[in-house]
Amino acid sequence: MKKYLIHFLITCICLSTVPFFSSWGTFAHEHINKASVFALPEPMQLFFYNHIDYITQESTVPDLRKYTMLDKTETPRHYIDLEKFGRVDSIPRNFAEANLKYKPEFLNEFGILPWYIEEMMDKLTKAFKGKRKTEILFLASDLAHYLGDAHMPLHTTINHDGQQTDQRGIHALWESRLPEMFGSEYNYHTTEAVYIDNIQKSTWELIMRSYKLADTVLLTEKQLRKQVAKDKVFKTDSKGNIIKNKFNQNFFTDEYATQFHEALNGMVENQIRAAIVCVSSYWYTAWVNAGKPTLDDLDPAYINEQNKERLQSELKKLKYGKLLGIESEKEF
Repeated sequence: MKKYLIHFLITCICLSTVPFFSSWGTFAHEHINKASVFALPEPMQLFFYNHIDYITQESTVPDLRKYTMLDKTETPRHYIDLEKFGRVDSIPRNFAEANLKYKPEFLNEFGILPWYIEEMMDKLTKAFKGKRKTEILFLASDLAHYLGDAHMPLHTTINHDGQQTDQRGIHALWESRLPEMFGSEYNYHTTEAVYIDNIQKSTWELIMRSYKLADTVLLTEKQLRKQVAKDKVFKTDSKGNIIKNKFNQNFFTDEYATQFHEALNGMVENQIRAAIVCVSSYWYTAWVNAGKPTLDDLDPAYINEQNKERLQSELKKLKYGKLLGIESEKEF
């Protein structure tokens, strides 16, 4: 428990200081992780709800390892540049086989996201089987981050920031700016988690669905750019110079971001909702594969009792699509 609390405090401190560029940004990852708890079935839900603040905060820790701690092993876990791997049906689904086919330098450069998701699932299943509370929470939260990344279309293509098509900045626009601007209007109430028979197959199908959306993201913005006056695309200062964001990228105007969001026709919200169901289903599958261990005894009985009522209250309000503690609370 002491190790868990120390890690949680470090997480909270770091989250207040680090800038994010990729991996959905703070807003989307936190909403995905938190909403996923409410999509779990009853035998798991109360345990995860007891630690929902940790699970929400932990959602961006993989990015902290990447950007703050400069962990070089972390970077390739967040994406896969599919074009570099050749025909999709020729890519080994098993990571051991992938390591035999590709050099370490190649994988470090072009990504290992689908294989790492499967590795994390194996670790989470073992943690459930051993009823190791700290590991369960840590691994479940980390796994949710990578599954969230897999739902971001530009995490599956070499043209991940439109650098090959003169669209730099589109990555942050899609995954951070749009959720921050419009995420309060999204519906976070989803269907309940389901058991997944074949995690490897499911993961690669997910990657391919996202990859098919990548062209749509890029083409939609490309077409919109042709329809909007140049001075309406990027924010400018009093001298007419384009304002840069903290990553030295052109800063899109609110008006342009709004038009892009509308042109995407619900894609961002749909991907977030799909990620919520996916995350809860992977958690549920790991628990089932571990033999469905009882989780209620991992916390003191009084914690379970005091949270049961709160959980039901939040589930009731979630039916309206809103997450308490992230969005502003409204009367229902």
